[in-house]
Amino acid sequence: MERNAAPIPGSQAGVMLLEALIAILVFSLGILSLVALQATTVQLTSDAKYRTDATLLANRLIGQMWTSSAMQASTPAARATALKNAFETGGAAYTTWLADVSGKEGLPGVVAASSGVVSTRPTVTVDDTVGATLGQVVITLRWRTPEMPLNAPGHQHVVVSQISR
Repeated sequence: MERNAAPIPGSQAGVMLLEALIAILVFSLGILSLVALQATTVQLTSDAKYRTDATLLANRLIGQMWTSSAMQASTPAARATALKNAFETGGAAYTTWLADVSGKEGLPGVVAASSGVVSTRPTVTVDDTVGATLGQVVITLRWRTPEMPLNAPGHQHVVVSQISR
């Protein structure tokens, strides 16, 4: 005895096709979400690398300050003044360090101000006034990632340290 399959009622025609299209839509949204998540992950990883590089460059400068001849001065005030003269923005040691910051292994987009361009050059200040902050060093590093516009201030990392003996 052979049974014939019952015909599909007219109200059910095309339901399977509709279910398949909905499944493809849900799957596509999931894949697009994963791609967006991957792009965000790459961007956050790059940002973390730049922050780490900024910290290392600031720590390198602090290490240079500790080992510099300025630390041989006889009084704390004289040491702070010698550090200020050598390492503060514009000093000879600062200029050498600036080449590391803006060089091949440094931070991206470190440039001086020009027409329509916001400066991202790092700044270094050394407090040489007598008091609790004598020898306090403030290093401010700035950088601009390649996708940022030139008139944007960029990212910033500030390191504060006390250089004294």
